Amino acid sequence: MSNDIVEIPFNGSMMIAQRFDDGEIYAALKPICENIGIAYNGQWERLKRTPWANVRMIRTVGADGKQRDMVAISRKTLTMWLATIDTNRLSDEQARHNVTVYQKEAAEALDKYFNEGGAIRVSDADSDEDIMARAVLVAQKTIERKNQQLQAKDTQIKMLEPKARFADAVAASDGTCLIGELAKMLRQNGLDIDQNRLFEILRQDGYLGKTGSNRNVPTQKAMDLGLFRIKETAITHSDGHVTINRTAKVTGKGQTYFISRYCPPADHE
Repeated sequence: MSNDIVEIPFNGSMMIAQRFDDGEIYAALKPICENIGIAYNGQWERLKRTPWANVRMIRTVGADGKQRDMVAISRKTLTMWLATIDTNRLSDEQARHNVTVYQKEAAEALDKYFNEGGAIRVSDADSDEDIMARAVLVAQKTIERKNQQLQAKDTQIKMLEPKARFADAVAASDGTCLIGELAKMLRQNGLDIDQNRLFEILRQDGYLGKTGSNRNVPTQKAMDLGLFRIKETAITHSDGHVTINRTAKVTGKGQTYFISRYCPPADHE
């Protein structure tokens, strides 16, 4: 089974859960509190003070297609936490009933879903029609969530396409640019930098030489990575002697490399 976030029907509502690569199952805390009828904030504060609580964030996709982080607790933590809730202290009769049901069967429902592929809670009083209706509801909810996840991924791909096309075109081209032009590219991609500051960073990070005749000349490391080419120009001076001027030109591969290395990621990434 994949580690997608799933909705598991239980006690007339839904538990939101996810199994991670290490095999551990986590259930979102807030929906359980809402389903039971107890205050989420108070229970979350209790768990934060509890040394045995195993908590992590899971990222869900809402009905609007936006991603949201939710506090989730491990299956073992769920069992221990539910056991600490004293039903005698709950004034609401329905909440007392719900807590009792969750204490007895919530962990088992998670196990059945992830190990057997389903967790539709039934009782002897349920008719075949009731059970079938719940199964249809599970299928509908699963399809809706999958569609939402696919829509969110499709939106992200469309947002990334222009940048990907630019990167592919630059990396495949033979065109080079000066470091000053690279600074402009970095600014266009969100990095506040000018030419002089970029030279300094490239020297500090070992891509350009720091001293003497090698100052601002690509290092062997940078050349081995294919980030630069060196343009040599012969300059004849008034007294007849000739010197060689070496200019660092950033390759297409280098442009992609430095944009990826230095530019902040976009919000949707």
